[in-house]
Amino acid sequence: MVAVNQVIRQQLYSEVALVNQIAEYIISAGGKRIRPVLVLLIANAYGYQGKHHFDLAAIVEFIHTATLLHDDVVDESSLRRGRQTANAMFGNAASVLVGDFLYSRAFQMMVSIQSMRVMQILADATNVIAEGEVLQLLNMHDPDVSEERYLQVIRSKTAKLFEAAAEIGALIAGANDAQISAAGEYGRSIGTAFQLIDDVLDYSGNADDIGKNVGDDLREGKPTLPLIYLMKNGSDAERQLVRTCIEQGDESQFNAILQAITDSGALEYTRNKAVTAAELARQSVADLPESAYKSALLALTQFAVTRNH
Repeated sequence: MVAVNQVIRQQLYSEVALVNQIAEYIISAGGKRIRPVLVLLIANAYGYQGKHHFDLAAIVEFIHTATLLHDDVVDESSLRRGRQTANAMFGNAASVLVGDFLYSRAFQMMVSIQSMRVMQILADATNVIAEGEVLQLLNMHDPDVSEERYLQVIRSKTAKLFEAAAEIGALIAGANDAQISAAGEYGRSIGTAFQLIDDVLDYSGNADDIGKNVGDDLREGKPTLPLIYLMKNGSDAERQLVRTCIEQGDESQFNAILQAITDSGALEYTRNKAVTAAELARQSVADLPESAYKSALLALTQFAVTRNH
């Protein structure tokens, strides 16, 4: 990761000062960096000896960071990773444009890898992520979103980049198609688990731990899985409360919603879905040869569902 951070610093440079300032601001905020870590772990688990995995890890982080910049503008978020969002600091226009810079820099770097298959995986992933963002937009303030429609958003918006990160890690290490597919399954499943736990933490977490405002999903009118479960299994009064809150983005009823979600078992249901996804990720790397990298991949499946941030 030290080597990846060096690549990130080098590739962030622009002659336009504001690009440097905003890119540095959001990258230096840290985060778990799970996606670039996946590239490194999978590549090393398959015995990769080169240095392209550092560049690919940085590319994945740039794509992810670009989506965050755009997400925070769309969601009107004010807090991420415990700090003001870039749009809160620098304005929406600058955030969107620097997000575009990060996307285009990522594609410049992809070309330098000189692998058409890597280009295909990352280009497809970026397109699917954009579709996922639009799907989520269509779901906003819609209390009738089904669990399947919501999981489709997760698979597109969140899990797809995890999947791509794992696939390109296996690809550059010379893995065969079956192994690349298994790596992709690992990434997709662990990405799903991470997002589902994020949904849980938005109702049960601590703002200092999770680095954003608790209840943001409700304020934004996002029907995440805990709310979808409550709409299906709650009382008439609870369903009406959820419907009103989602339609109006009403966070003033957060405590009442939280109580209903907790009492209904919605958080436990969502957490169990995450555990199932994490187990699928474990099974996907079971055939990897034993190594510190495989152990780390297995540990990551545990962290995905037990974390509080």
